[in-house]
Amino acid sequence: MATIYDVAKHAGVSPKTVSRVLNHSESVAESTRIKVEASASALGYVRNSAASSMRSKQSGLIGLITGAISLNTMHSSTAAGLPDIFIIQGIQKVIQGSGKTLLIADTGGDRSRIPGLIQTFLEHRVEGVLYVADHHQNVELDIPKEQMNLVLVNCFDQYNTPCVVPDDCEGQCSVVSKLISEGHTRIAYITLSDHMVATQLRKEGYKKALAAANIEFDENLVSPGEQVQSHITESYLEQVLDKLFALPSPPTAICCGNDKMALVLYGVLRSRGIEVPQDVSVVGYDNYREIAESVSPELSTMNLPYFEMGQLAAEQILKLIKGESLGSELKKRVGSRYVWRRSTKLIR
Repeated sequence: MATIYDVAKHAGVSPKTVSRVLNHSESVAESTRIKVEASASALGYVRNSAASSMRSKQSGLIGLITGAISLNTMHSSTAAGLPDIFIIQGIQKVIQGSGKTLLIADTGGDRSRIPGLIQTFLEHRVEGVLYVADHHQNVELDIPKEQMNLVLVNCFDQYNTPCVVPDDCEGQCSVVSKLISEGHTRIAYITLSDHMVATQLRKEGYKKALAAANIEFDENLVSPGEQVQSHITESYLEQVLDKLFALPSPPTAICCGNDKMALVLYGVLRSRGIEVPQDVSVVGYDNYREIAESVSPELSTMNLPYFEMGQLAAEQILKLIKGESLGSELKKRVGSRYVWRRSTKLIR
């Protein structure tokens, strides 16, 4: 393999001059630059970027830790919404535009691998690290945060580490407010599992929308959900519907914890001869388009802003690398937008 000294000899210049050309120094004459670059090309010279980064203390590398590659969330037993690969796509778009390179490491679903992956990143002199969780959650990561620029995505910790999360409270509030604007006042809500951070925040949003419209909260309309899994969920939703439609004033609309739950609910309603939206309106959450656009009628839902979260997280890590301030609020909440299709009906 050709060295800088081989290039210098071939071009008839000093090794120092070759170094200046390779480092794009403006003090080199254009004719000399052309000659050196031609010699480097002729000899097949490859620049040692590792050595260069050690001198400049800038590797141009950003590490990303995720479980999105190994885990198929569409068939996972977890209550996650969209696959977190959409977050990674948002990150990649921004990092690519910055001229830096993204190194991706997959945990394989084993969080105990994270410290080892971090150590590998540090050995490769990454300038920053992004950790992406598969759903909105509180995390406890055993990693040396003081040694690196770190941004958490779709999760947060108790140490005020910079993070980017979805605004679940306002998201659910927007969905319910939209239904109220269509004339619905009896709105049921089948939530995800109560232990999930998103569930607690979305319940707040549900109540907030009702309060803003002066509609009294009825706890009989809210049912704690289960993870969406085959016949178990169908059986559970049967029980929920029995309770809801036995009420003196049954719901005219049902909000689901995510689009997967709405998909199962469609089947249960259809088995009972209940039509959507003629008999009851149904709304999901996530805007999982493989589901929302394939069911009939197409599902109205709330968009989970994973791509936008990825973009913002990448912008945050680039600011940290440049030494710029992230502001006083280190937890950035990304707003959602509802996508209204044909699964709801205007109540006149």
